[in-house]
Amino acid sequence: MKSEFISNKIRTQRFFAGEMTQQELADKTGVTRQTIVAIENGKYFPTLELSFRIAYVFGKTLEEVFAYKADEDPVLIKLKKSKDKTKPI
Repeated sequence: MKSEFISNKIRTQRFFAGEMTQQELADKTGVTRQTIVAIENGKYFPTLELSFRIAYVFGKTLEEVFAYKADEDPVLIKLKKSKDKTKPI
């Protein structure tokens, strides 16, 4: 399931890590190269644990590797609107 609200900078991080290959990242994080490919392409979302591992390999925080556009997510927009309606005037 692809999401337009979640993205990652794994390819960029691999580039800045000396052109680390997908296989090298897979080996360092304990998954297959196919898993890394799917994550990079936004076709698979890693578990929180794997997300931390990926960020750790690059010496980055989660926010430096993964991004979530909450302000564009229709579920959260709807939630915010319903909360705004319940606020007293």
